Amino acid sequence: MRIYIDADGCPVVDTAVSIARGKGIPVTIVKNHSHIIESDYATVITVDNSRDSADFYIANHSTKGDVVITQDNGLAAMCLAKGSLVINQNGVVITSDNIDAMLYSRHVHRELRQRGIYTSKSGKRSRDQDINFRIAFKRLLDKLING
Repeated sequence: MRIYIDADGCPVVDTAVSIARGKGIPVTIVKNHSHIIESDYATVITVDNSRDSADFYIANHSTKGDVVITQDNGLAAMCLAKGSLVINQNGVVITSDNIDAMLYSRHVHRELRQRGIYTSKSGKRSRDQDINFRIAFKRLLDKLING
């Protein structure tokens, strides 16, 4: 098992690495050249700045049983198809049961933006979101480790 972090814009990189380190699980952080991320534990992969480069790297390298942390539902769908487990930055575990609704919502919001109808982005990250991620991520890893 390996943890892949889609680090472009991910607010929980340090938290995820810290938890993984405590459990002895290897981590690969994938980022583009625009982000400066260093780790004394995780492997940091830098990809080019073209759109979705980090996503394609993760989709091509993750395997069944790996854990992927991403806020990109398109990447989540690709990883689920390969048998990876997916969790987003808010602690929502993405599964085959909820991915279709998430992809549909992404599609609707994209269409609204293209029509010039404003769809708000989420506001400033809250402490509760950080806590929810920490709890859900630990729970997911414990479930994988303990069977």
